[in-house]
Amino acid sequence: MSFDQWVLDSAVDQRTPWLVDVVDVITDSGGTLAAWIISTVLTITLLMRGRRIDALLVAGSMLTGLLVMSGLKRIFTRTRPPVPERLIEIDSYSFPSGHAMMTAILATVVAAVIVRLTLPSLVRVTMLVSLALYTVAVGFSRVYLAAHWMTDVLAGWAFGVIWAGVWILGTSRSRQRRREPQPV
Repeated sequence: MSFDQWVLDSAVDQRTPWLVDVVDVITDSGGTLAAWIISTVLTITLLMRGRRIDALLVAGSMLTGLLVMSGLKRIFTRTRPPVPERLIEIDSYSFPSGHAMMTAILATVVAAVIVRLTLPSLVRVTMLVSLALYTVAVGFSRVYLAAHWMTDVLAGWAFGVIWAGVWILGTSRSRQRRREPQPV
């Protein structure tokens, strides 16, 4: 039995009607609509506060991340877990998990913005841990509902963190160039 099948079987064995309902809410909180609402509100807020580079970080990483995720799905063309285990009807490919990837991008870039804020340490740590727990919960929800294999979720997290890291590095360099005097 493969790792993915073992994890799926374990998740199915743990299902209860009330937990399926709870996990459904968690998975919806990491869906496309929720991620776009959160990133749009955050981008607008950052722009209103004059934090253009942070706004670019959030909006740019999410927009391009969606394109990268869609491209990866077309490259790998992996099928989703089978019905009747799958409790969600989806007609796109499985690898990587879009929920895991997009919440990882969002959580990572929001963490980068938070780190630059002047906040008490306990508040900062609480926010960072909450972001990590959020993306982990969303990822596991996808496996629990059999929308994805576990390796789809692991890949989604990895691709998401890497993509966010590319944007964090790029915007950090842009931020440094804006602070450095230009050569004459």
